[in-house]
Amino acid sequence: MTEPLRLTDLRDASPGLRRVAHGYATSGTWKRVAYRVTLVVQEVLAALPRDALRAARPVAAPLRMEDGAEPAGEATRIALYVHYSATGQVSEMVRCQLGLLRQFGFAIVFISMAERIPAADWQAVRQLCALVVQRENFGRDFGAWHDLMPEVRRRWPHPDELILANDSVLGPIHPLAPVIEAMRSGGDGLFGLTESLQGGPHLQSYLLLARGSAVVRDLMGFLQSLHISHSKWLLVQRGEIRLARWMRRRGHRVAAVFGYDRLAEAAVADPAERRRLIGSSTKLRDLDRLPAEQASALLHEWPLNPTQHLWHVLATKFGDPFVKTELVLRNPGGLPEVDTWPAVVPPDSPCPLPMLRAHLETMTAG
Repeated sequence: MTEPLRLTDLRDASPGLRRVAHGYATSGTWKRVAYRVTLVVQEVLAALPRDALRAARPVAAPLRMEDGAEPAGEATRIALYVHYSATGQVSEMVRCQLGLLRQFGFAIVFISMAERIPAADWQAVRQLCALVVQRENFGRDFGAWHDLMPEVRRRWPHPDELILANDSVLGPIHPLAPVIEAMRSGGDGLFGLTESLQGGPHLQSYLLLARGSAVVRDLMGFLQSLHISHSKWLLVQRGEIRLARWMRRRGHRVAAVFGYDRLAEAAVADPAERRRLIGSSTKLRDLDRLPAEQASALLHEWPLNPTQHLWHVLATKFGDPFVKTELVLRNPGGLPEVDTWPAVVPPDSPCPLPMLRAHLETMTAG
């Protein structure tokens, strides 16, 4: 790791054309953007009637809920971890992540949306967690956090730290402790790993830490009042993108360990990283001809998804502990050199490469 860990405060900014750039910068052509917009409109229109029917019914009870073997008592540090796999298995990598959260002092609420969970895996998770829950596969991570919030508040009424996490990332490939320590060094506030500018400055939600009783209370209130949808796009807008703005307006600090502009500056300073970016989007075809300052400004004007386009910079120059599973499995942006991802996993990784590959199998097997 060459770059020191440093919190970057998010600023309020009108998204403006960034909502369009969300599709354009990652797709490269206006024809492709129009196609993506059409898909989003169709998804939202299909979801709205189903959302209305669901809103008229009481919140569905969990399919299964059982106390874990890890005593929680009057815990003040709580972690809500969302899991899904096609096989229902809870991989060794996921158990590694849970074990690390426990080492950092968190009582863990494990929420699985898998259809069937092997009995041995359920019991293995119970040994690490304070509460183990199986719920229907609806609403993604924000839906899970929303539905379990009343139970969490009932069991632990006075938390001063709350982690929201999910298994959408591979790792940690680098030690997790330094980033947790960096977040905790920021005092009270809402902290995340990566900042995205797409749709306006926000924290990407695969790992968030709220610190301070007032901050945690407001985050819990946000989650419990959230309108969950069948539409992924609506969930991202209402949940992930809106959250940072909502917390800042209540006077809370919101900051990222890996600020977007820092990542962009590091990427354009490295010729190899510039080539990766040029190969990822026709909008960036002239990036190699620009001075570093102008190149950074271009990436700010047309913001990219940091966990997708800047994954290699994050892993090799900043020591980001995680790589997005979606990037490795599907590479939705058609980015170059993603198949080289195993090369960024160090031999002494907390989650070694065979463990990561075994996890990927649980995500794809029928």
